[in-house]
Parts: sequence; C-alpha cells; structure tokens
Amino acid sequence: MRSSRAGRWLWRLALLAVAAVALLQFWYVGWIVLYRWVDPAETAFMARERARIEKLRPGAGLRHVWVDYGAISAHLKRAVVAAEDARFIEHEGVDWDAIQKALEANRKRGRPARGGSTISQQLAKNLFLSPERSYVRKGQELAITYMIEALWDKRRILEVYLNVAEWGEGVFGAEAAARHYFGTSALRLGPEESARLAVMLPRPKYYDRNRGSDYLARRAGTILRYMGDAAIP
Repeated sequence: MRSSRAGRWLWRLALLAVAAVALLQFWYVGWIVLYRWVDPAETAFMARERARIEKLRPGAGLRHVWVDYGAISAHLKRAVVAAEDARFIEHEGVDWDAIQKALEANRKRGRPARGGSTISQQLAKNLFLSPERSYVRKGQELAITYMIEALWDKRRILEVYLNVAEWGEGVFGAEAAARHYFGTSALRLGPEESARLAVMLPRPKYYDRNRGSDYLARRAGTILRYMGDAAIP
C-alpha cells in the first residue's frame, strides 16, 4: 500500500517537473518572439554585470547604446564572423564540425582552450542564461539556440549579438565598444579596428586591461586576412 502511494507521488512529481520545464520553454519562446521585433533593453549577462559593477562602484552602471544593423560597420560584422563563427550563414544554430575540432584541439593541449560555440549559441547564453558551466545549462542553451534560429533570420541574430556582446569592463555592444576603444561610432570602424574588437570577444575584460597584448595584435592580423572571405547577412 505504501509503495503504491509512494509511486503515485513520484509519478506526480515527475509530471510536475516535465510541466515546469515545458512552461519554461514557452517562456523563452515568448521572449524570443518579442525580441524578433523589439530590441532587448538588457540581457541576463548585462544584468549580472551591472549588479557586480554597482556593488563595487555605486551608480557606475553600464555603457551600452543600441544601434540598428545598418549603423554597424560591415568591417566589424565580417571580423566577428571570421573570428567567432566562420560558417554563421550556413549552419542552423550549431556547428558540429567546429565543436569536434575544438574538442580535438583541447584534447591535444590537455586543457579547454577552444569552445566551438556559434554566434547563435553565444547569443542564447547572453540573452537568458549564466556563464556557469553545466550539462543542464548547455542543454538549455542548445534549445534556445534552435528557437532563435527558427524564429529569427541571420541578419537579426547578428544585429542583436553585436548590440549585446560584452566588450570590456561594463562595455556592451558595438557602439559602446567603438567609443570606448577608438573614440568613434560603430559605423565608422575600419578593418584594423574591427579585427581588434573581434579578437577581444572571448576575453573582453582582460583585453580592456591589456590593450597592448602581443597576442591581440597577432590574432587581429590573422583575422584581418580572413575578413574578406567572411559571409554576412
């Protein structure tokens, strides 16, 4: 009798868990549909960073200015695609070949040095999730990535990504980054400036503090050579 009662409770709890996960996915879908037309004012990453900065320096806030796709230099678009996701136009959210190459490279180095995440995956994480590493978080990231790819076109994905990506200490988006590093607008960024900004994306705070990094200069030179082949929407 007790075992059957316990079984019923376990079954109910399992159904509740499934329902909760399903409701969460509908919540994400609702926001993604909204963001197809409405520019997000703040992402999960921005909220976390704002709270951290305001705790250290009350009233400091973030530097973030939204600009439309056409107000961002094509050089920056090409540089970011070349550096972060060369097959951005081709894949449907996840580049499994890039992930395999990253795993092989990490295995040879004996440490995680490459990620293999696409621009769409990075956007999914930045919009809704946290930087913590877990299988649950990664699974949710993949689900959101496919939602975004299904509901947005590539132009919108790149537009939102370039406007919410972290580019330094409290610096978010291409416009704020262009002003912060070069005293210009995102539209007026040249090829060399764009290549440097693209290289900063994996470690924005580090490169904000170490702008004279030899690696930054070398890697930017490499990206500069590949930018001409980068396809953008």
